[in-house]
Amino acid sequence: MTVAIYTQTGNAERLRTAPRVFAAVAALGCLSVMLIALRLQPSHSGVGTHTAIGFANCDFLARTGLPCPSCGMTTSFSWFARGNLIASLWVQPMGTVLAIITCACFWGGLYVAITGKPVYRLMRLVPHRYYLIPLLSFAILAWGWKMFIHLRGMDGW
Repeated sequence: MTVAIYTQTGNAERLRTAPRVFAAVAALGCLSVMLIALRLQPSHSGVGTHTAIGFANCDFLARTGLPCPSCGMTTSFSWFARGNLIASLWVQPMGTVLAIITCACFWGGLYVAITGKPVYRLMRLVPHRYYLIPLLSFAILAWGWKMFIHLRGMDGW
């Protein structure tokens, strides 16, 4: 059985200057996030790396003894930027996913800025329920993982 795939023929219309500049700025923003993560020394306790860039300690963690949903994200990004994917996943799995998305947005923004071809049309082909709901579900599971390793004293790398 053969399945016909219908695609638009011809060249897609190129984006104007303003969207290309916006894509370049977005790419530079993503790159700067990853460069900052690379410069930070990841905390071996699994939380607190963000304090090196001037942010306060997590009040949720201090008051409840439980990590908040974003606890370990900066540490996870820092491990990811160093190429230690296992440590990044262990410390905060959602941080690893967000770091991957940040890298993808960097390359996508760079592609749009250089070529002028839009990439958003590809995202429209995939319904939201195929990536938004699984992403939110994964975020909740990652928070559960972070609480589990924190309460068991296995937090950090």
